[in-house]
Amino acid sequence: MAQKPDFEEELDRLQRRLPVRAARMVHSVRQPSAVRIRAPVAGLLVVGGLFGFLPILGFWMVPLGLALLALDLPFLRPPLVCMLAWLNRSRGQAKTAAGPTPQASLSQGERGTRTGGEL
Repeated sequence: MAQKPDFEEELDRLQRRLPVRAARMVHSVRQPSAVRIRAPVAGLLVVGGLFGFLPILGFWMVPLGLALLALDLPFLRPPLVCMLAWLNRSRGQAKTAAGPTPQASLSQGERGTRTGGEL
């Protein structure tokens, strides 16, 4: 039987895949001292996500807001841990199915010559 996913572990896995700036922001918002910032931001994300049909807002805001709320509301964690585990699994499978990026397939010497301004 597979081990049940842990909320904090799944958030850590997701955070490791984020760009550096976004990962730093998520790390700071996850701190216990950030509850005064986290709750209003999470609420605004959920409400803004309901208006996802508008140009600036998007439906992606709802799960992000719920994940932030789940840090303070334990009853939201079981469904969100399943969603995060699925997201982490599917993103990992999509990356392996896509294969290496063109930049990753170049040797170190080829990278140096390709970045010298040639197109």
